[in-house]
Amino acid sequence: MTSGSVSTVLVAPTAFKGTLGPGAVSGAMAAGVVAVWPSAEVVERPLSDGGNGLIEACAGLLGGTLSEHRVSGPLGEPVSARTLRSGGLAVIESAEACGLHLVSPERRAPLRATTRGVGELLAIAIAGGASEVVLGLGGSGTVDGGTGMARALGWRFEDGAGAPLAEGGGSLTGLARVQVPAHPVEVGVKALCDVENPLLGRRGAARVYGPQKGAGPQEVELLEAGLARLAAVLETELGLAVAELPGAGAAGGLGAGARAFLGAELVSGAEWMIEASGLRDLLAGADLVVTGEGRYDAQSGMGKLTGRVVAAARRAGVPVLLVCGRVDGPLPDGVRSIDSGGRSLDESGITGLTRAACRDHAGGDRL
Repeated sequence: MTSGSVSTVLVAPTAFKGTLGPGAVSGAMAAGVVAVWPSAEVVERPLSDGGNGLIEACAGLLGGTLSEHRVSGPLGEPVSARTLRSGGLAVIESAEACGLHLVSPERRAPLRATTRGVGELLAIAIAGGASEVVLGLGGSGTVDGGTGMARALGWRFEDGAGAPLAEGGGSLTGLARVQVPAHPVEVGVKALCDVENPLLGRRGAARVYGPQKGAGPQEVELLEAGLARLAAVLETELGLAVAELPGAGAAGGLGAGARAFLGAELVSGAEWMIEASGLRDLLAGADLVVTGEGRYDAQSGMGKLTGRVVAAARRAGVPVLLVCGRVDGPLPDGVRSIDSGGRSLDESGITGLTRAACRDHAGGDRL
């Protein structure tokens, strides 16, 4: 392809975790595209699959009103978290209340970290009249199976003596019974999962994601045992089987909790976002797609947003430029990539990377 044949470029990235949200990344990439092809029509669609950046991406797609609230953070200390309201729909990004980014590495405490703040955001949205909730799962610093969220909505988790368990996944091995609130959540909840992992086992919440949240080997096994106990009690007392449910392991088992305590429908966050953004229709008129994330690796091609964007573009026959902080592993055919090589990932750095990718693409050279 020559530079003159590019007329429409679809820019559709997700957040670069820990650096920039999807809107800032999209704007920086668009600037890089225009620097190479000034006459090109650039269509921006900042995206999120339910983790970091969901509120920002949905605000651009749905409009509505953002509001900020003080809720419990992952270690119980107050944090500021936003909700988006568009008509009767409320959008909640769980990472805003229980995200790993809210706790510095030296303070991470995966055995006691809680999703209580997510439940507080849900209670605020429901009290405000929301009839439908989109709950983004991903980017959490918790492995409590959603029990903290449920506590904020009136659920009780008791040991054999009837005493309430301590917050966090570390106490769940002592779970004997679950007490249902008098008025359970009755609004429709769609939980957006950024992974398809089950709750338990070698691909489960504790063993795959526990170490990322600061859990050592012994803590991982304690968390696994606690989540297994939670799953057993939920099946015995509520008749709900969540252990093998795809997406149940998302956000440290918050997927399982959303299903059990909210009656949520667990869906692929990437697919939901692709539909909501009209991406497939946009691909029909695009000559090139520019997408990216902080790190593209094997997991990106297993249900995460960037992998789904790449797959959709390939099905539409549209070439893809992948601009990332880091690229690990092979890429699908028809995809060219560039990573930061250790360079800055601020907005100017992403613009520069995109500009370089577009120039090499126009010249026909693989990056």
